[in-house]
Amino acid sequence: MHKSGFVNIVGNPNVGKSTLMNALVGERLSIITSKAQTTRHRILGIVNSEDFQIVFSDTPGVLKPNYKLQESMLEFSESALVDADILLYVTDVQDNYDKNAEFLDKVKHNKAHILLVINKIDLTTQETLEHLVSFWHEQIPNAEIYPISAMERFGVDTLMSRIIELLPPSPPFFDKDQLTDKPEKFFVTEIIREKILRNYDKEIPYSVEVEVESFKEETFSAEEGNSKEPIIRISAVIYVERDSQKGIIIGKQGKALKKVGMEARKDLEEFFQKRIYLQLFVKVDKDWRQKSSRLKHYGYELE
Repeated sequence: MHKSGFVNIVGNPNVGKSTLMNALVGERLSIITSKAQTTRHRILGIVNSEDFQIVFSDTPGVLKPNYKLQESMLEFSESALVDADILLYVTDVQDNYDKNAEFLDKVKHNKAHILLVINKIDLTTQETLEHLVSFWHEQIPNAEIYPISAMERFGVDTLMSRIIELLPPSPPFFDKDQLTDKPEKFFVTEIIREKILRNYDKEIPYSVEVEVESFKEETFSAEEGNSKEPIIRISAVIYVERDSQKGIIIGKQGKALKKVGMEARKDLEEFFQKRIYLQLFVKVDKDWRQKSSRLKHYGYELE
């Protein structure tokens, strides 16, 4: 009998949800940085075999919203509580469990199978880990607890085996060759945004949105033998909220923007397994994080 299910990953910011998602799916679908709030959307990653299909869902870290963008991010996280067959609540050895008590209470009373994942156990002692396991048994008695290190892949295979066991009987929800629900352009914007998160400090990365203006795949003649090779030509705009931020993104003599472009192109070539020609532009979209119309345009607000 074929099995399929939705396995939704939720938790506080910066506990390793995206790292875990990528480890479970076996592909780099969610961006990973040391900064909190890197995931803004709900991203599906689909794992297929002859006998089962797992639809993983990475979500933004749960936080108290300070502006409309964060309100939309919280909606993505809360929507993951509604349609889960299996709920992975991810915490880590340094997590402040009570900073989002209201959301945690919704997790406690969720009807799905709850697998509580304690991540980053490579950063703590056995004694502390045993204390955390006992603590979480008291907090969510109906949860199964899995200590792991997603970065080191310790415990990930055991967690995956349990997920497969818990999948309900069902035909597949997506085509068996489908990896995600997101279009190629989405991963272009995420890779560029990841480079911005890694190269800029303070508020700059959180004020940025990226939009692909053109994405064209074509062939060109290689220098030797006149053979044809595929190339993807991409033009993308980095939007910021203020003119001062535009100058910071571009940098002196354009060097900062050039670095972002070079790093993004390298990762895009690895992702698409094709040559990439990337053009980046920077424009101001004043206070876009607070405007419902702009958030809808960028794909944030739920219907």
